[in-house]
Amino acid sequence: MGIPSRILVIGPSGAGKSTLARAIGARLDLPVVHLDALFWQPGWVESDDAEFRARIAAVADTDAWVIDGNYSRHLDVRLARAQAAIWLDLPRYVYFPRAVWRSISNYGRERGDVGVGNPEQFDVSFFKDFVWTYPTRSRAKQAALMAGLPATITARTLTSPAQVAALVRDLPCSLAGQAG
Repeated sequence: MGIPSRILVIGPSGAGKSTLARAIGARLDLPVVHLDALFWQPGWVESDDAEFRARIAAVADTDAWVIDGNYSRHLDVRLARAQAAIWLDLPRYVYFPRAVWRSISNYGRERGDVGVGNPEQFDVSFFKDFVWTYPTRSRAKQAALMAGLPATITARTLTSPAQVAALVRDLPCSLAGQAG
């Protein structure tokens, strides 16, 4: 297997999915798609599920991409075309403060990875109900997903910021070769 041109990046909020996706996209000259930007309409309005799925399918059907985001209900659409999957399985003491800091430092400003018309908010319930609970709410599902990937998909699980930095430093070699 050569260097993949369709790459998924998953993991908890604050783990660095968007940052990693941008780094991979820049290094491998691949378009980067942030699922939050496809999902959130201006004013933090959620997309209709069928429309969101259609947007994901349109992107997944293209020849090259790096897609960051979880949205597990629509993972089947991306997995059908993915050549590589990277799971940022970082500890809570890394990703939780990052998520909080991101909200504080970007408060009131739009970030390109969440769509136009959605200024950053500081939402305590998001941190409490979504970010903090990731280990009990989603981690086991993502571990099972990575363990069950078909042999045609190169799988990388990164458990520390140093491993993430090494993957980026060693691109494209860090994603080439055998799946698994």
